[in-house]
Amino acid sequence: MKIATWNVNSIRTRLDHVLNWLYVNAVDVLCLQETKVVDELFPQSAFESEGYQVYISGQKAYNGVALISRQALKNVQVGFTSVLGSSEATERFDQQKRLICAISSPSGAEQPSLRILNLYVPNGSEIGSDKYYYKLEWLALLEEYIQNLLQQDPCHLLICGDFNIALEDRDIHDASERAHHIMASDLERQALQRVLQIGLQDAFRKFTAEGGHFSWWNYRAGGFQRNRGWRIDHQYLSKALYQAATACTIDTAPRRLPQPSDHVPVTVELDMAAL
Repeated sequence: MKIATWNVNSIRTRLDHVLNWLYVNAVDVLCLQETKVVDELFPQSAFESEGYQVYISGQKAYNGVALISRQALKNVQVGFTSVLGSSEATERFDQQKRLICAISSPSGAEQPSLRILNLYVPNGSEIGSDKYYYKLEWLALLEEYIQNLLQQDPCHLLICGDFNIALEDRDIHDASERAHHIMASDLERQALQRVLQIGLQDAFRKFTAEGGHFSWWNYRAGGFQRNRGWRIDHQYLSKALYQAATACTIDTAPRRLPQPSDHVPVTVELDMAAL
């Protein structure tokens, strides 16, 4: 089974990029972030005509997440409220469409179900800003959300998306000033580590130890051409899934296209029969 994550930075702008990529890369589920469109205007029919099921949670011009799946998904939930219930915190954070979750159940009864959680973590703008503390609070609520999710149904869990955090120095082209840079500050890394301590591991690092591999490059100053990037798009797996992972790769080809997203797809391959 193959699951990919991709911040497309506007699905309507990159629609041809995504469809062409899917034609070449036969993934089972594609998790999109930053779709930047309300649900009614999402180009759903373009995917359905290619045999995909589409599940979306979007808003105008900002944020937005989607699941594009070969098979119908079950128990689709959007936002924190779906699991944690209505509260001042969940209602506040769910105003921005950043989280969608669903269960993929293989046709073969002998294979277990897989819960896929697709995230677009807030950027945080700059250290010390209101948006920075919003990001830290969002990650704290995510930790609570996942804990409750697993209590309700402890099935195999895959969490992917644009985390807007480079967890280690080797995930940045130049980490010399990282402590003072958004997406790499100590508090951000600590907040994500607390989420992972629930029982999640980095699929990419199972297969690739060295630095120099990135998923996002700034549009300015020839960031991609000079490989001055960051690895901030991740695939995190629960323990059994991590053992069943057979590959995790970053595909830089879409970044070479005209008017590309600043992010590229990250794909994990799972041997579900090994579970």
